[in-house]
Amino acid sequence: MTHRTRLTRRTALVGSAAVLAAAALPRPALARGSLTAAIYPGSWDEAYRTHVVPALKAAHGIDLAMEPLFAVDQINKAQAARGIPPFDAFVLDPGPRIVGIERGLFERFDPARLSNRAKVPAHLADEWGVGVAAQLVGIAYNPSKLPKPSGWADLFKEPFVSRLGITGFQTTFGTVSLIEISRVFGGSETDVEPALAELKKVLPRIAAVGAPAAMPGLFQQGQCDIMYTNTQTVTTLKGRGVDIAFVAPETGAIAFPTTMHIVKGSEAIENAYKYLDVAISTPVQDALAKPPFNFVPVNRDVTLDADLPMRSLDDMAGFVSHDWSKINPLRSAWIQRFNREMAR
Repeated sequence: MTHRTRLTRRTALVGSAAVLAAAALPRPALARGSLTAAIYPGSWDEAYRTHVVPALKAAHGIDLAMEPLFAVDQINKAQAARGIPPFDAFVLDPGPRIVGIERGLFERFDPARLSNRAKVPAHLADEWGVGVAAQLVGIAYNPSKLPKPSGWADLFKEPFVSRLGITGFQTTFGTVSLIEISRVFGGSETDVEPALAELKKVLPRIAAVGAPAAMPGLFQQGQCDIMYTNTQTVTTLKGRGVDIAFVAPETGAIAFPTTMHIVKGSEAIENAYKYLDVAISTPVQDALAKPPFNFVPVNRDVTLDADLPMRSLDDMAGFVSHDWSKINPLRSAWIQRFNREMAR
């Protein structure tokens, strides 16, 4: 018994020393020639594993590990790490990007260190990071079942409203769509009351209310024939043989970038720059723009899909954009209210 106790104590001491030693060493992903990057689960994860991981390895000999995390989880995990970065690069939409800047979670960024910088529109690279994909948001509808809608207000009229599918503020595309709906009924970027009021009036007639990830499936199954969404969803469904078309509302399509940022305190900063540079390179952007992923490219040398509501990346400057520093403080309450009032 005494021997067994002594052995257990020794094992514990050795184990404790090992833990302390491990804590003093960099993460395996931070070893020379490696990198860990957060990535959105689903199509982003699949697309980057298919195209970016091998491209980065071929170009720079860097092994890229991907950690699938939604934007809010990336922010929360980085903040909870208390100065020990859990990964080296973020991928974020505008709202979480603002949160990351406000909370000091990003390294200062030098776009001049990207060899492909000139291929990306000037407004997509700044002191915090670089855009790696664009998102365009508007109305999708089934042209074999419905006439072409003109704008957001049409969603609340027949024959559209009884075939309408709606989702809430959990996603960027849902948030900006509901803001634009609110604007046509007298609201603003910070006042979505008119949109919620109009939705409550027609809620009994609406075809479907679903989580954001469920909307493509509901449309494909014919449970709704019109919805607000992004062009990537439309192109993907069209590639599956679904009868679907995208409409830029008369007030304009919504545009926003998805950006990447280097995590504050990363020990793989040089590798992170190479990763972001490969992500915006012409071959990678061209591959990601093709089916089945259908990303909207940010590289000027990549030909845009003919179904997109723009002929060049410069057209995005005239699209609708939003100030997320104003939206972020209100969004949590909007999510809760939508979920409470629109659930059925």
